[in-house]
Order: sequence, then C-alpha cells, then structure tokens
Amino acid sequence: MAASELYTKYARVWIPDPEEVWKSAELLKDYKPGDKVLQLRLEEGKDLEYCLDPKTKELPPLRNPDILVGENDLTALSYLHEPAVLHNLKVRFIDSKLIYTYCGIVLVAINPYEQLPIYGEDIINAYSGQNMGDMDPHIFAVAEEAYKQMARDERNQSIIVSGESGAGKTVSAKYAMRYFATVSGSASEANVEEKVLASNPIMESIGNAKTTRNDNSSRFGKYIEIGFDKRYRIIGANMRTYLLEKSRVVFQAEEERNYHIFYQLCASAALPEFKTLRLGDANYFHYTKQGGSPVIDGVDDGKEMVNTRQACTLLGISDSYQMGIFRILAGILHLGNVEFVSRDSDSCIIPPKHEPLTIFCDLMGVEYEEMAHWLCHRKLATATETYIKPISKLHAINARDALAKHIYANLFNWIVDHVNKALHATVKQHSFIGVLDIYGFETFEINSFEQFCINYANEKLQQQFNMHVFKLEQEEYMKEQIPWTLIDFYDNQPCINLIEAKMGVLDLLDEECKMPKGSDDTWAQKLYNTHLNKCALFEKPRLSNKAFIIKHFADKVEYQCEGFLEKNKDTVYEEQIKVLKSSKFKLLPELFQDEEKVISPTSATPSGRVPLSRMAVKPAKARPGQASKEHKKTVGHQFRNSLHLLMETLNATTPHYVRCIKPNDFKFPFTFDEKRAVQQLRACGVLETIRISAAGFPSRWTYQEFFSRYRVLMKQKDVLSDRKQTCKNVLEKLILDKDKYQFGKTKIFFRAGQVAYLEKIRADKLRAACIRIQKTIRGWLTRKKFVRMRRAAVTIQRHVRGHQARCYAKFLRRTRAAITIQKFQRMYVVRKRYLCMRAATVALQALLRGYMARNKYQMMLREHKSIIIQKHVRGWLARVHYHRVLKAIVYLQCCYRRMMAKRELKKLKIEARSVERYKKLHIGLENKIMQLQRKIDEQNKEYKSLLEKLSSLEITYTTETEKLRSDVERLRMSEEEAKNATNRVLSLQEEIAKLQKELQQTQSEKKTIEERADKYKHETEQLVSELKEQNTSLKAEKEELNRRIHDQEREITETMEKKFLEETKQLELDLNDERLRYQNLLNEFSRLEERYDDLKDEMNLMVTIPKPGHKRTDSTHSSNESEYTFSSEITEAEDLPVRMEEPIEKKAPLDMSLFLKLQKRVTELEQEKQSLQDELDRKEEQALRAKAKEEKRPQIRGAELEYESLKRQELESENKKLKNELNELQKALTETRSPEVTAPGAPAYRVLLDQLTSVSEELEVRKEEVLILRSQLVSQKEAIQPKNTMTDSTILLEDVQKMKDKGEIAQAYIGLKETNRLLESQLQSQKKSHENELESLRGEIQSLKEENNRQQQLLAQNLQLPPEARIEASLQHEITRLTNENLDLMEQLEKQDKTVRKLKKQLKVFAKKIGELEVGQMENISPGQIIDEPIRPVNIPRKEKDFQGMLEYKKEDEQKLVKNLILELKPRGVAVNLIPGLPAYILFMCVRHADYLNDDQKVRSLLTSTINGIKKVLKKRGDDFETVSFWLSNTCRFLHCLKQYSGEEGFMKHNTPRQNEHCLTNFDLAEYRQVLSDLAIQIYQQLVRVLENVLQPMIVSGMLEHETIQGVSGVKPTGLRKRTSSIADEGTYTLDSIIRQLNSFHSVMCQHGMDPELIKQVVKQMFYIIGAVTLNNLLLRKDMCSWSKGMQIRYNVSQLEEWLRDKNLMNSGAKETLEPLIQAAQLLQVKKKTDEDAEAICSMCNALTTAQIVKVLNLYTPINEFEERVLVSFIRTIQMRLRDRKDSPQLLMDAKHIFPVTFPFNPSSLALETIQIPASLGLGFISRV
Repeated sequence: MAASELYTKYARVWIPDPEEVWKSAELLKDYKPGDKVLQLRLEEGKDLEYCLDPKTKELPPLRNPDILVGENDLTALSYLHEPAVLHNLKVRFIDSKLIYTYCGIVLVAINPYEQLPIYGEDIINAYSGQNMGDMDPHIFAVAEEAYKQMARDERNQSIIVSGESGAGKTVSAKYAMRYFATVSGSASEANVEEKVLASNPIMESIGNAKTTRNDNSSRFGKYIEIGFDKRYRIIGANMRTYLLEKSRVVFQAEEERNYHIFYQLCASAALPEFKTLRLGDANYFHYTKQGGSPVIDGVDDGKEMVNTRQACTLLGISDSYQMGIFRILAGILHLGNVEFVSRDSDSCIIPPKHEPLTIFCDLMGVEYEEMAHWLCHRKLATATETYIKPISKLHAINARDALAKHIYANLFNWIVDHVNKALHATVKQHSFIGVLDIYGFETFEINSFEQFCINYANEKLQQQFNMHVFKLEQEEYMKEQIPWTLIDFYDNQPCINLIEAKMGVLDLLDEECKMPKGSDDTWAQKLYNTHLNKCALFEKPRLSNKAFIIKHFADKVEYQCEGFLEKNKDTVYEEQIKVLKSSKFKLLPELFQDEEKVISPTSATPSGRVPLSRMAVKPAKARPGQASKEHKKTVGHQFRNSLHLLMETLNATTPHYVRCIKPNDFKFPFTFDEKRAVQQLRACGVLETIRISAAGFPSRWTYQEFFSRYRVLMKQKDVLSDRKQTCKNVLEKLILDKDKYQFGKTKIFFRAGQVAYLEKIRADKLRAACIRIQKTIRGWLTRKKFVRMRRAAVTIQRHVRGHQARCYAKFLRRTRAAITIQKFQRMYVVRKRYLCMRAATVALQALLRGYMARNKYQMMLREHKSIIIQKHVRGWLARVHYHRVLKAIVYLQCCYRRMMAKRELKKLKIEARSVERYKKLHIGLENKIMQLQRKIDEQNKEYKSLLEKLSSLEITYTTETEKLRSDVERLRMSEEEAKNATNRVLSLQEEIAKLQKELQQTQSEKKTIEERADKYKHETEQLVSELKEQNTSLKAEKEELNRRIHDQEREITETMEKKFLEETKQLELDLNDERLRYQNLLNEFSRLEERYDDLKDEMNLMVTIPKPGHKRTDSTHSSNESEYTFSSEITEAEDLPVRMEEPIEKKAPLDMSLFLKLQKRVTELEQEKQSLQDELDRKEEQALRAKAKEEKRPQIRGAELEYESLKRQELESENKKLKNELNELQKALTETRSPEVTAPGAPAYRVLLDQLTSVSEELEVRKEEVLILRSQLVSQKEAIQPKNTMTDSTILLEDVQKMKDKGEIAQAYIGLKETNRLLESQLQSQKKSHENELESLRGEIQSLKEENNRQQQLLAQNLQLPPEARIEASLQHEITRLTNENLDLMEQLEKQDKTVRKLKKQLKVFAKKIGELEVGQMENISPGQIIDEPIRPVNIPRKEKDFQGMLEYKKEDEQKLVKNLILELKPRGVAVNLIPGLPAYILFMCVRHADYLNDDQKVRSLLTSTINGIKKVLKKRGDDFETVSFWLSNTCRFLHCLKQYSGEEGFMKHNTPRQNEHCLTNFDLAEYRQVLSDLAIQIYQQLVRVLENVLQPMIVSGMLEHETIQGVSGVKPTGLRKRTSSIADEGTYTLDSIIRQLNSFHSVMCQHGMDPELIKQVVKQMFYIIGAVTLNNLLLRKDMCSWSKGMQIRYNVSQLEEWLRDKNLMNSGAKETLEPLIQAAQLLQVKKKTDEDAEAICSMCNALTTAQIVKVLNLYTPINEFEERVLVSFIRTIQMRLRDRKDSPQLLMDAKHIFPVTFPFNPSSLALETIQIPASLGLGFISRV
C-alpha cells in the first residue's frame, strides 16, 4: 500500500519532541512522493513544517485511530511502534487509572504510587478459573494462567518480574504468591500458604531498604519456587537469592537508608527483651545515619518489627534464635561505631576499653583483646614463614566494614536457609511455579560492579525472553500453517559473550584478582587491549582511562573501574573470622559452618531442586588443609554460575513475563513522565516485543471475527456460506498486496498497519453510509418539514384569510358603529357645546339681566329714593308751600271766614232772631250732647282707672319710699361698717400680703411638685411604655418560643418517628444479619458434620480392615477448612506415652486429632459463648429501653428475645447437668480403674460408653439450637480438664477399636438409644415444667403489678376526696374488684367445661378404640372365620368415613419405611404423578399414629430416622436440582404439618374442625420443628449452591458476551491474548439458555409443590447471582464497557423482567437485586459531559458504590469512532460530588452472598383422611387408621 494512501490530509502522525518524546500532529495536505517537507499542525493549533531525513526519507509514524487507543493489549494496535505504545500506556494510566496492560505475552505494570482496591479476595475469586484474555489485564490473570497451564500441561511455570528500583516488582511478586495461596489452598493442615506469605515480611526487613527511588527497594534478587502436589495444592516453597547489596550495610547515599531491620531494632530498643542489646536512636550509629533520612513517612518501624517477629514465629524460628539474630544485628551496628587512632602512616590502634567494641565483643561472645588486635593487624603467609603486619587506619576501617558486610551476608543466608526449611515440603513435589523478582536494567551517573552484574543478568533474561517470543511466533505460524519467514530480531549473544566468554570482562576480572599486585587500572588496560576496536559493543570513554562502555540491548552504559577488584574479591581477613568462630554465642559459629562444606553451584540436590545460591564471602587466604577451588571463587564467578542455573530453570519452565514501569522519579500518584517511561520500555524489552510482532504479522483475526467486523465492506453477493472463502474474496479486493496478509487455518494474519487501513476503509464506508443515511433522513426530515410547513402555511393562510375577512367584517361593523358613535358623539359634542353655550348664554344673560336688573333696580332704587327724596323734598316743599299756601289760605280763609263769619254772624244774628233757626240748632245739639255724654262716661271710667292706678302708684311709692329710707339707713349703717371694715381691710390686706407670699411659696413648691409629678409621670409613662414594649416583646418571644417548642416537638416527634423507623429497620437488619449468621454457621456445621461422617466412616473402615501406613484423607475443601482447623493444646510430650502403648496397626490418628480439635473447639466455644452471652444481654437491655421509649414496638422481636433468653437459660442448665453427669462418670471410672471394670462388655464400661456417646450426640444437637440463639452450649472451663478428657477419651477410643463383637456394638447402640430417650424425656419434662412455672410466675407478677398500680391510683384518688366520698369510692372499687374476680372465675369455669368436654370426647374415642380392639381379639380367637370370608376387604371403602388420618406401621418396618419413602424414592415420578408433598404427609401421618399411641420412643426414632435419611439422600444426590428441590419442598411441608397440627392456637386459625381433631395430643414437637427448620435451611443453601453451579457458566456468556441484538456491538480488533468471542457459536450460552434454565428451575419447584414464598426467595437469589456475576465481570472487562453493550444489557435485563412478569414474581424482590446492573447499563448509555450530566448520574446511580461508578467511567471505551471518551475532568467531578457518600469501598459485589431464608407458615387445606397411598411407593406394610 503506497504511503500516499495513508499520509493524506487530516491523517495524524507522531513527531519527535525533546520534552514529551513524541508529539501528535495532523497533516494539512496530502503527502506526495518526493516531498521533503510535511505541512503539519500540532494539537495546540501551531503550524509546523516537518523536514524529512534526506537520506532515509523516513516518514513519521502514523497514529492509530482513536477507537484503538486504550486497548488492553498493545499488540492490538494496528501501528506498532514506540509512540503508539507510549500513548496507549499513558491514556490507560492517566485517563482510565489502569495500571496493567498486555503487550503480547508480557504484562506491563505501572506503579501507581497509591493503594488501589483491586487486590481483594473478591478480585481473586473473579479471576479464578477465567481465561487470560477474557478479563482485563491483571497480575492475577498472569498468575491464573500460570496455575492453569501447570495443571493442564503438567509443566512447571515461571513468572519473571523485572523492572527498575521502585517500579513495584516486589509488590507484584507478592500479589502473585498471594493469588496462588488463596486459589490453591494447602494440602495439609499446616497452612503452608500462610507461611509462604509470611516469608515476605522477613525478607523485606533484611533485604529491602529505602533508596532515592523507592521507600521499599529490594536490594537482592530472589526466585521463589512454590511447590504443588498432584492435586495442585501448595505443599511448600523454596527461595533462591541473588547478589545481595552488602555495601549498603556500611554505606548509604544521601536520602537513603540501611536495611529496614536495623531501624526496626532501634525503634524497639525500649522493649525489655532488647535492653541487653544496648541500642539507641538510629542517628547514634554510623551504619544507620549516613543517609540522613532515618524515618520513612507513613511507616512505623516499631510496628514493622512486631510483624517481622510474628512472621519469624510463624515460620518456626524460635524466640531464642530470634534474639540471637537481633544480637548479631545489634553487634553489627556497634561494630560500625568502632573508631581507629593512627600511630603512624602504616599502623593504627583502637583506644583502650573502647565502648562500641566492648559492646560488640559482649554481644558476639568473643575476647576483646583478640578482636581489637586483629582489627588493626593482619597475618601474611609466605612460602617459608608467617608474620603479622599492622595495617593503616584506612585499611582497618575497610577491614571493619568488610567484616560487618560478611557477618550480615552470612546472617542473611542463614535466615533464608531457615525460611526454606520452614517452607520445605513434607510430601513429594509434583510441580512448581517459580516467581522471579529480580532487578531491572540500571544505569546511573556512576555505575560500578553491582550495576554491571545487574545488567549482565538482564542481558541473559532478555535473550531468554527474545527466544521465547520468537518461539511463540514460530509455533503460532506453524500451527496456522503460515509460510515461515525468518524474523530479524535483536540478538544480544555478542554482548553476553563480551561479558562471560573466555577473555571476556568477567574472565579478565577474575584473572586480575589472582594477580598479587592487580589493580583496577591494570584491569582497565587489559580490557582496552583485549576488546577495544575489536568488539563493536565495547568502547572507551574519551576523557577517562579508568572506565569502559558496553552497548547493552537497552542502552550504552559507562562503568567506572574503581572498586571492581575489591568487590569481586570481597576480601575478609581470615583471623577475624576465626575469632568469631571461637565465639561462646552458639548462633554465630553456625553462620560460618557452610563455608567449610560449600557445594558446587552447578550440582543439584537429590530432590532435583537447585540449591539456594549464596553470595558467600571467602577469606583472603585458604585455610591450611582445606584448600578448595570453591573457596577461591570470586563474586562474579559465583554470580555467573547462579545465573546459569537460573536460566536452566527458566528454560525448563513455561515463562510468564511481568515488566514493572516506574512512571516518575518523585513517587507522585498517577503522574506519567514520558522520558522515564520510554527509557524503561526500551530497557525491559517491551519495545523489542513490539518490534518482533511488527516484523511479522502482529494483527490476527479469526474468520468469524473478521466477517463480523468487516461485513459492512462486503456486498450481498460476496457473502457465501463458507466464511473463510468469503473473507479471502473480500481481502483480495481490499488489499491488493498479498504480502500484507496471510490466511491460516483459523485466523487471518495481517502486517502492521493493515488493520488501521481496513479500519480506515470501514470508517469511510460507515461515514459514507452515515452521510447517505443522514442525507436520506435529512431529505425525509426536510420533506416532512416542508409538507408540514406547507400544510401549516395553508392552514395559516386559511386562518389568516378568515381572520382577515372576519377583521374586514369587523372593520365594517366597527366603521358603521364608529359612524353611529361619531354621529352620537358629534351630536353629543355639539349638544354638549350647545348646552354649554346655552348654559353660558343663559348664565351671561342671567348675569347681564341680573346686572341690568340690578342696575335697573339700583336705578329704580335711586329713582325711588330720589322720588322719596323728591317726595319728601317736594312734600316738604309742598308742605312748606302748602303751609305757606295753607297759611296764606288759612289767612285768606280766616280773612275770608272772618269776613264770611262776620257776614254770617250778621246773618245769624238776623236768623237767630227767627224760630226755625232755633229748631235746627236744637237737633244738632241733641246729638252732640249724647256724644258728649258718652265721652263723659268714658272719661269717668278712665278717671276711675287712673285713680286706681294712682292709688297703687301711691302705695308703691310709699313702699318704695320706705325702702329707700331703710336703704338709706342701712347705707348709713354700712358706711359705718365700711369705715370699720376699712380698718379691718387694712389688717386683712396685710394678712393677704402674707398669704400671697405664702401662696407664692406654695405655688412655687406646687410648681416644683408638679414638675416632679410631671417628671415622675413622664418617667412612669415611659416606664409603662417600656414595660408595654417589653411585655409585647415577651409575648412575641413567648409566642415564638411556643412556636419553636411546637416546631421542636413536631421535629422531635418526626425525629423520634424516623429514629423509631430506623431502629425498627436496624432491628430488622440485625435480625436478618443474625438469621444470616445463624444460617452460615448452620451451613458450616453441616459441612463439619459431613466431614465428621466421612472421618467416622473412614475410622470404621480402618477398624474393620486395618492397614499399616498413613492414608491421606480427602481434602477437597482444604482451602475452606483451613479457617476451621484447630491444633491441639496438648504437647507431643504428653501425647507420646499414650501412642507408645498402642500397637501400630490399631492407631486411629484421624479420630485422635479430631477429638483434640473438638476439645480445643469446646474451649473456644466457651469463650465465644461468654462474649455472645454478654452481647445478648446487652441487646436485651437495648430492646427493653427501646420498648420503654416506644409503645408500638414490634412484638415479634420481643417474643424472639424472650424465647432466646429462655432457651439459653434452659440449655445452659441442661448442659451443666450433662457435664456434671460426665464428670461423675469420669470420677467413678478413675476411682474404680481396673481391668475388670474397663474391659469391653463390663457394665461400668458400657454405661460409661453409652453415656459419653449420648452426651456427645446431645452436645451436637444442642449446638444446633444454641447456634439459633448465637450462644454456645458449653459449661465452665474447670468442669472438664483437658488432660483428663484426653486420657479418658483416648482410653475410650482404644476400647472402641477393640470392640470386634457385633453384639457388643448392638448393645452399645441400644444403650445409647435408651440413654438418649431418657435424657430427651427428662429434658422435655424439665422444659415443660420450667415453661409452665415461668409463665405462671410471669402472669402472677403481671397481675400483681396491675393490682399494685390500681391500688396506688385508687389511694391517690381517695386522698383527694372528702371523707364521705372516700367511703363511697372504696365501696365502688371493692364492687368492681369482686366483679372482675367473678368474671375471671367464670372464664376459668368455661375453660374447665371445655376441658371436660374434650376429655369426654377423648374418652369416647378411647372407648371406641377399646371396642375395636376387643372385636379384633374376638376375631383373632376364631381365625377360621377369616379364612371362610375372603371377600371381607370389600367393606373397606365403607369404613373410609371413619379414617382418622393416621398411618400405622410396625417398629421393625421403620427402616423399610425410610428406605422406600426417602432413600430410594425418585422425585421425578412422585412430582409428576402424585400430589405434591406426599412423602411429608405420609411421614406426618405416621408421627400422628405414634403420638396417638403415646409412644415417645417411636416418635423420636421415626423423626430421627427421617432427618438422617433426608441428609443421606442429599449427601448422595446433592448435585441434582430435582432431588434437592423435592426434599426442600417436602421438608417444609413436613414442618408446616407439625405446626398446623401442633395444637397451638396461632397455627390453628385456618384449620377446619376436622383438621383440629387431628392435632397431636401427647407430644410437643417444638424442638424437632427447630431441627427440621435447620435442616430446611441447609437444604435451601445446598439448592442455592446447585443453582449457582448450573447458572455460573451461562451468566457471562449469556448476559454480556452474546449479542442478543445482532449487529449492535461489533467486534473490536484484539491482540495476542484473544478474548472469548462474542459471536454465538455452537455450544456458547445465550440469554435464551438462561431463561430456559430459569423456566426449568421454576417448573420443577412448582411441580414439587414448593411454597410460593419460598419460590420467590429462590428466584430472588438466582437473580442476585445473575446480577452480581454480570456486574463483576463488567467491572473487570474494559471491552464490555461501551454504549452498545449497555443497550445489550438493558435488553437482557428487560427479558428477565418479562420472565418475572410472566411468572407473576415481580413482587419477589428479584428485580431489585438487578438494580446495580441496570444502573451500570444506564451509566454506559447516558450522556457524560456537563455538570448536569454528572448530577444526573449521581442521582441515578444510587445502588452503585462510588468505586463502581468511577470504575465504569474509567473503563468506558468507544466501539466506533463516532462515540466519545469520558473526560478525566468529568470523572473527577463525579468523584467530588460523591465524596460525601458513605458506601463500601469494595469494588465487586459478593457473588457468594446468600440471603437469609425464612419459611412462612403455609397451612394445607388437604384433609389427612382423604390421602391415598399409591402402590408404586412400596408401602404395603403400613395401614390407614
């Protein structure tokens, strides 16, 4: 494929970078051949021109598609090169927090520098039995693969763990050993796996130290062989060590420490046993203070010392040897403080009585003078003489340090040797798995002899690794029949030859060490002369003549020659060693004994194992007479031989590789330094593996996987029935170059980059398909949108036009209305204006007219007034004129009248003189006289009135005059008085003046008082106002307080209610926990019981057929039994005499050990009983307090606690009685010990044997009951002394073995039954009497309490009443009391009447029975009648009406009944053809008959035989689901029958009258109900185990791997470690398989008539197992965490829910058990970007723990490139939101958890008398009664 096809625009490549090693960039334009520059754009957006190498024109490596990033296996990457590997590891480590990654056959482990929850027991169980490719990479997967291959191929295995210091090698090796110890268990009861793990603390303390790179760096290499037997259980181990860094004992670099053990000793110096070591602070000793860092953060050396000592004790190193080790280590510390004083340049001395040396000599037990002498001198031997030469101070210090190193190295080897002895296998080893924890390739600024040896070892290991990888590749090609082409890979044999070949570096070094005057300089010159310019791998530095460079496979390393010779010789003066060998301290000479008998490292031990390699340090000169070449071997030579042995061992095993990577040098958690990682990847061979894989065909697909993945690239016509041919045809079209792929038998092999090319084509095809789909969908959506818009437009237009028309009509109406309104408006306006104008006009007119009127009025008024004036003036003038005129007139008239009168007078005078005149005058005078008369009368009257008035006035005047006179007189008198008063007034004025002054004073005082009063009033008013305000505030506060009190009361009430509910829930949880704990203990008891039965059978076999020698028992469950294995408290010395007395062939070691274990178990049970009894008392107190607080406390819990307390007391008393009887029998036997008494068959012997056996069985029965109450049935410890028990039981066991006579055994068995029955009857009677007494006492106490309370209340009420009322109240109370007593007596009378009626009825029944018996006797007397009437059975149907629902059988037929009804019954036939629970009904009817006969022995025997028979059946056919289900159903039915017909009122509510007549009358079988309940629990647990074994292989395949919705998931490219294919092949399980199995289980349980509630519990348990196993696998498989897999899981769960609905089991709680799995599937599918998404996830996933949520998010992997990865920031957001959630840190669910089972009472409506017994059961010997 041309580069132009791959290096196109937008293609991503990797370019070198000095900081990040590799950077990602994107092509901005296509690459064309001949281009010298690539136009790139970096991820940060910067454009770059990348120049190609003009010579090679090598293009930058391509980047893998995002879909391949984060793969579990690096070989799954399409482009295999360094940047791809580095990026994949970084993404997994930083983003997904995954530290393990496969690289072909290598597991790459990156040190997280943080504790991770991925190494627990649950993880081990999850990886156990799994294929290596099926689970995510893990050290446990490698260990499981090694373990599986060892068992499958029967070939030894090796796990090679390598890496830099601080990369985590030791931890990885430790976890691998822990896995083997957990999975395999031990073959014996010595707990070898614990010892193997216990070796780690010891080796870490003496071989690990703090370095600048690691706080717990292993300074030696070790190879541990873990031995297994034929059943692949751990039987032992052996350890080999390599190249201990002895120089650390005497020197540490800055920030480093010596070995941990020294600091642990210093931290424990204050302990009493360490006082003699005279230790102190670590800074005091020269050997521990050089690094300046004596403390490691987070490590307590004192506690580590305790762990080290405990591990030593576990491995059998006694306390004396431990103290000896600590003495030697303390002596080394004191030796380091020895100082030398120079005498001259060639000699030195030690100061006299030097304290450090004195302490060293005291601890080592050597002479001070000798040691001081030989520390400053040395012995030189020549051919003729020997002389002593002093040495300089520098040489003395070096000799001291060499001695310290030598002592420590020998002590290290001695400890390793003892550890190996402790781990040595006692039986023959069948195979082993070796774990190699060895240093990785090292290069420092200054590299010396240690780094040279380490890198030499890594060269050898790398060569072995390359050959193994090459071999696997070749095998794979040959297996698939691929043409084999030689793959060029790096061969480091030339480098190895440079080091170890003849005249190599090591050979020249050894030769130089033999030279008398050899030095590092001369050795360097020899190296230059031998290899420089002759070997391409050897170079000389330019600026140094004391160094050399070797090109290793990983890198060039420059070694400094200084110190090579000294370290290779490892010289120690022989005289110093002799002084130490002469020590009085016995351990010290032991350290140097091996030097005298060193074997050749090339020889093997007789057992075939390689001996422990020791870096033994040899003296400078060989001892006379013992010269051996072995003693002269140098360190390099020894290391080379050990390395050859190691390589031989590894080549003889199947290797598994673990490469540990150190991500950074600062120990920061989850921080990735690319430079350091690349260095280590190059050094550890990972990149070489990648290169080898890339050179061949790294990508491999099965034909089915290829077809499933790239089906989208095929056309329908290309798909053939033959998948292989289909794939060939497609590949030939897709990849034209046939060299890029090869077709194997089952796989297609691709060259590097081809899968990426296919993925690119597939992505392009999918993208084109997506575009087409998008185009079509968008067109369809657009058309649909257009049609919808057009329809909407038309509708809108219609509505708009209608709206417009309506608006126009409305406009017209409005216009018309507007005109009308305008008309009226205008009219109104005009009218209003008119009216306004009119009103204004009228107003103006009114005003004007008024004004005019007023003016006119004024004018008229003026005119009138002027007229008046004129009138008056004119009148005056007229009058004046008139008067003047009148006056003139009058004057004229007078004049005239005078004239006329004169004329008249003259005339009158003339007439008077005549008579007529006189007559005329007389007539006028008469009138006038009358008038005058009237006037006179009137005047008289007026006169009279005036006179009267005048008289009255006179009288008034007179009186007034008199008054005035009196007044005048009074005035005169008053004047006088006034004069007198004036005088008085003056005096009074003076007084007034005084009074005024006083008044002023008074007023001023009044004013001040008023001011004070005002002030006081003001203050009072202010105070009142303040008080009012305070009162108001107080009222408000009071209201607020009342409100608060009310709120608090409400809150307290709510809190108390919540608390009560919580306590109720907690009590329910506690009850469930207790029930679960009890059921687990019951399960364990049943297991121990089975074990006991097996041992008993084996013992019987050994008694009947004695065989010499040891026979190993079956220990299939050894890994589980180790927890319950107990060692004897009796020492071997005590046990030896008893064993010596017995013949060899009659020993029973198994029973003896069992008895000793049970004896210790009794002691432990006593202690456990005491603690549990205290806990029970405490719970009872809590329950009482809760009952006092809450009145509505559940009664069930109280009843249970009361029942538990009574049962515990009763069982304790019974147990004490049994123990006392046992003690009495033991004492009697001890007192009368004689051959006659103890002989077999003697009465005392039989009684003792029977009693002891019955007591043992009774103890087992009581143990079951005590487990219910969680208190153990054991008496006080002093009741039975262990030694006496041991002696007596041993004698009894001897006698049991001597009992050969079957008659004696039968007699013992009969005596056992009789004793058992007697004890049972006694216990029953005691229990009944105790219960009756207790109930009566409780009733009396309760009645007395109530009576006391009533009396107190009455007394209190009477005291408050007057005396008359008191008498009346007391009388009333007495009447009430007598009435109550009368009612009680009436109730008792009614009960007695009922009892009498019942007894009469029973009497009638008994009479009837007696009559029948008499009739039977009569018939028996005349048997001839029976013969004569053979057809009498015809009358049986007529008598069925009188059946009592009982079955009669003979005592001797009991075994036949159990055999036919239980042991040989076939569940399938019974379940299909007969009524459910028929065996239970038959057994109960038999029990009823025994109860009717009042035969307690028969009842007890039948029930015991039934229980034992059911146990035997389940033990024999316990793996058959139908059998277990059948007997679970029948056991529950039998239990329900015992309850239903027990006669207790609580169980008789639903009975018919006829059923109530069938109740048991003589026996209370409550204890057997409990035993049956325990048996049902055991059967249920066995049923769950059967279910789990059947479902376990189906779950992962059916729920996760199988594609229920085809085409959704797709298959991703996989690496070398293939996973189980998710394509459904023949034989793989699917979801339908699971549902079919569920249907099968459900139908079987229904056919067997299992209780519906029990079926619900079984279904709930099944669904829990399915959910837990599925979720656990999901959490451990990165390839399953994708969106499409979430859809598959949700679909599968919905199918399971549909099954529940179909079976009407939705309320069983099964769906809730799937909630964690449902939420995990939803988590895979929900959006995972924003904070709102995080909040939704936190609220949604409430059934998942925080660890599970984070794990799923970390594992989420896109299957297609259209999906997006979860950002790290989003995961951190989730963690922040969930940090306050309190949940379990455990990652996986407990798939072995079993919910506590309950058996709700389910009475049967079936009448017992109607049950027919089919002939197929073979029960003709029983008859219906």
